[in-house]
Amino acid sequence: MKRTTIFMGIAAIGCFLMSETTTAQVGKPFIHDPSTIMECEGKYYTFGTGSGGLISEDGWNWNGGGVRPGGGAAPDAVKIGDRYLIAYGATGGGLGGGHNGRILTMWNKTLDPNSPDFAYSEAIVVASSDGHEDNDAIDPGLLLDPTDGRLWLSYGTYFGFIRLIELDPKTGMRMEGNEAIDIAIDCEATDLMYHDGWYYLLGTHGTCCDGANSTYNIVVGRSRKVTGPYMDNVGRSMLEGGGKMVIAARGRLIGPGHFGWINLGDGVQKMSCHYEADLDQSGRSVLGILPLLWKNGWPVAGENLKAGTYAIESERRGYALELAVDFVRMPGGMRGFRRDPNEPIVSIPSQTLADVAQTWPAGNIDVRLGDNMARPHQKWTIVPVPESGGTLGGPYYKILIEGTDRALAATPDAELVAVPAFDGAPEQLWRIDQLTDGTYRIMLKTIPNSDKTYALVSIGDSTPTLAAFDGDSDNSKWNFRLQH
Repeated sequence: MKRTTIFMGIAAIGCFLMSETTTAQVGKPFIHDPSTIMECEGKYYTFGTGSGGLISEDGWNWNGGGVRPGGGAAPDAVKIGDRYLIAYGATGGGLGGGHNGRILTMWNKTLDPNSPDFAYSEAIVVASSDGHEDNDAIDPGLLLDPTDGRLWLSYGTYFGFIRLIELDPKTGMRMEGNEAIDIAIDCEATDLMYHDGWYYLLGTHGTCCDGANSTYNIVVGRSRKVTGPYMDNVGRSMLEGGGKMVIAARGRLIGPGHFGWINLGDGVQKMSCHYEADLDQSGRSVLGILPLLWKNGWPVAGENLKAGTYAIESERRGYALELAVDFVRMPGGMRGFRRDPNEPIVSIPSQTLADVAQTWPAGNIDVRLGDNMARPHQKWTIVPVPESGGTLGGPYYKILIEGTDRALAATPDAELVAVPAFDGAPEQLWRIDQLTDGTYRIMLKTIPNSDKTYALVSIGDSTPTLAAFDGDSDNSKWNFRLQH
C-alpha cells in the first residue's frame, strides 16, 4: 500500500528477457506488509506489520533497525514538508480483534532512531470499524495529491469495502465532517498514486499469510477523480471486483502484495512490495523493489537486469556497443547465388573469442557503436558486484567482454574505454535502471576525480560517451539483447 516521491535525480520488454532467477533485496530484507519506502538523511526506511522495520544505506542492502511504535499491521508513510506521517492499523484483519479495526496516524521529524529529533507524536484514530459493518479498518494507504495538496487515506480488506477518507495534511487528523467513500471490493492493502492526469488505485488480490501457497497479486484501476469510480482496462469497476494485473509471482518469489510507488525523476520509477515467500530464503516474506513501467497508460512491474551476456543497443539507432578493434572476417563468402539446393546443409560455427582476441591490443581499447553482428567484440557479460553495494532496488554491475576480464570503464576525462582487467574501482561500476518506457539508463558510479554523475550516451551513430542523462532523448537510452 504505498507511495512516495524522491527526486534524485513497454513495449521493448519482450525482446530483452532475463534469466529465470529473480532476486529480491539483499542483506536481511525480511518484512511483511511494507510501507512506502522513505528517504531520510541519506538512508532508506520501510516499516511492516509489528513495530519494526528495515533500514538501508544504499537501497539495495536491507537490514532491521527501523522503529515504529504502536504495533498493529500494515503501516504506510508519506513525507509532508519536513515531517513524516505514519498510518497503521491497530487491530482488524483478525489480529486479536476480529474485524473491529482502527486506523491511527502519528508524526515524526526523522525516521533515524539514533537522531536527537527522533520522537513520534501521540497516535490519533482517524477511522474505525465495528466488526459488523461491511468494512475492516486495516491496511491504510496514503496519498498526498500533487495537484492540490489534499491528503487521502484508503483502507480495508476482503471483509467488505475498500474505503477512502480525507485527512488534514497539517495535523494528520480526519477532516471534520468527512464521510468515508466506498471505492473497491475484493482486494486489500490498497494504495493510491497520481500519474499523467489519472488517479490509480492499486489493490492486493488473492490470499495472504500462507507462505509459498499464498496467491497474492497486485491489480489496478484508474479514475480521473480521486474519489472514483476506478475502472480497469476492460471497463470493469473495482467496486465490482475489477482490476488489471500489475505483478504476480515470478520465478521463486511468490505472492507479491502491498504496492509502494517511488518516483526518482528522469523517467525512473520504482515499485516496492513484499513477496509472501522467497523460496531461496527459507520461504520467508521479503522486501522487493522493481522498476515500474508504463504501458498504454497502465503501470506494470518491470525487471531488474539479470546477470547474463548481452548486446547493448542504442535506442537512438539500434547500433551495438563494441570494442574499437579491427573487424575479423569469418570464413566463406557469398553463398546465395547459383547454389545447388540439394547440397548437404552444414552448420557454420559462430566466431569465437579465440578467433579474434590475438588481434586486439593489450592495453586500454576505445569503445564505439557499430552494426550488430553478434561478434565477440560486441558481447558484454553483465554481472552484479555484491561487495560494491548498490542503489535503490538494484546492485552495481561490472560490464565485461564475454570470456575476458576486460571491463567497461571511464577515464579521468570522462571518456569510455575497455580496461584490460576489472579491479572493482568505482569508475568500473555501473548502475542500470529500467525506465518507465522499458528502455534502460546506464550510469557510472563515479568519474575519477569528479563529483559529476554521468550516464552512457550516444552522441552520434558511432560515438558513445559519458554525459548528463536526458530522459527526453533516445541518445540516453539503451536496450539489452540476451545473447545466450
